Amino acid sequence: MAKMTKTEMLSALADATGLSKKDVKNFLDVMTEMAYKEVKKNGEFSLSGLGKLVRVDRKAREGRNPATGESIHIPAKTVVKFRVAKAAKEAVL
Repeated sequence: MAKMTKTEMLSALADATGLSKKDVKNFLDVMTEMAYKEVKKNGEFSLSGLGKLVRVDRKAREGRNPATGESIHIPAKTVVKFRVAKAAKEAVL
């Protein structure tokens, strides 16, 4: 089973909404940019019924190189995670 490509998603959304592919693409681009800015500014961006993007600060820690078994230091860093909404989990599972 193949994954849906961006082009296929734009076509499906255009058909479902009656908008042109260009309008749908513009909407998704604007929403994506808004999500990035919101996560950077406030630490999270919610998509109701789907989930939310959350900025998380990871602490520095000790790890192990699986090839050599040598201990290594993993520095602290900030990452972005997507937390799936309960409604989305229930709908899919």
